[in-house]
Amino acid sequence: MIGMRDFDEADAPALVSWVDGPAALVMWSGPTGFTWPLDRAQLARYAAKAGPGLRIWTFIDEEHPAEAVAHASLTVDPQGRTARLGRVLVDPAQRGRGIGAALVGAVQRVAFDDMGVHRLGLGVFAHNSTAVALYERLGFVREGLSREVVEVDGAWWSSIEMSMLDREWHGRGPGPGATTSTPGR
Repeated sequence: MIGMRDFDEADAPALVSWVDGPAALVMWSGPTGFTWPLDRAQLARYAAKAGPGLRIWTFIDEEHPAEAVAHASLTVDPQGRTARLGRVLVDPAQRGRGIGAALVGAVQRVAFDDMGVHRLGLGVFAHNSTAVALYERLGFVREGLSREVVEVDGAWWSSIEMSMLDREWHGRGPGPGATTSTPGR
């Protein structure tokens, strides 16, 4: 089982170690916000932006709570009752264990149940078929394709926009990946 807590600068070394090159950086952060090589100073600036409009989390294996296993953020527009899941990253050594599903499920619960958002959106690079399949399995719906949004190592990457609405979430039941800890408010 995984738990989630607010991101802390002490989590930066783990996150830096998971991003092993410029392509991995873009896969995690998209085309804006960070530059290669990712370092603690960039993550400190990122962490300083956390607040009601930007939630930033570290996910831990509850059997080994000192070890970070994943990361995600949620950008929130409370007036529009919308949120955007972003910067999802699972420790490469932990992939294939269901952590991604647990992480997304935990963020869905926070967004829909705790924050009362109407719409939760995300963007995922089209060639990341594992993530696309996971999001679809967890109830996200494809809305469209943004073609060739960023060039990485001479190749253009396209992004799929996906979303889930509160009525879709509430019609699903508890879903996969329950966590036992709730992030700080």
